[in-house]
Amino acid sequence: MTDELDLSVVLPVHNEVLNLPILWGEIAQVLAAGGWRAEVIFVDDGSTDGSAEALASIARGDPRVRVIRFAANAGLSAALAAGLHRARGRIVVSMDSDLQSDPRDIPQLLTPLGEWDAATGRRRRRQDPWLKRVSSRVANAIRNRVTGDHVEDSACTLRAMHRRCVADLPLFQGFHRFVPTLLRMAGHRVVEVPVNHRPRRHGVSHFGIRNRAWRGMVDLLAVRWMQRRRLRYTILDDKDEVDRE
Repeated sequence: MTDELDLSVVLPVHNEVLNLPILWGEIAQVLAAGGWRAEVIFVDDGSTDGSAEALASIARGDPRVRVIRFAANAGLSAALAAGLHRARGRIVVSMDSDLQSDPRDIPQLLTPLGEWDAATGRRRRRQDPWLKRVSSRVANAIRNRVTGDHVEDSACTLRAMHRRCVADLPLFQGFHRFVPTLLRMAGHRVVEVPVNHRPRRHGVSHFGIRNRAWRGMVDLLAVRWMQRRRLRYTILDDKDEVDRE
């Protein structure tokens, strides 16, 4: 039986061929500086632009790299779930593969995990078009109002958590938007940490208002349903009692 790894980094990938070599170089530098026993799991979500070949080349050059390939595009939630559930590190970090997440933020996400179960990024100075920034603020406000939670940046994919948290995440299409709330529902302590945000350098965004608004609302209602149907009970005495005559 191999020793447990310190850290797993999970990265969903969909058509990011130009970003991947740059991103891997940044991650490798951060891992070297941190000195962790680590693995990096890229989940190729049915890319069609050569990302699969780029990932294969990266994996051949470093044994820490693992690549999971989907037969067809299944979406961010599926790619994230596949990576999280194959992680072997005591701590699991997730992040985007489009270079907008900064790997240099990983150490500051790990720092609170002595006290907290999970740390989720809160993007400072969003480097997105104004419409995307406004829609994100509106979406976060609606989520907080409906769920009763307070999360400033629920959709930030840059997160770190103890691996034990992964098993408590209910998996459904869209769960990636609600990870902080879903972890709190399971009793985990979650803190938001300010992180850097960078403009997209290559490729195009896979998300827009049209493909998120309706799906996001349906997913939000599902989360609210889970909150209302959650089992709640308090055990006063855990000793088995047997009636005897």
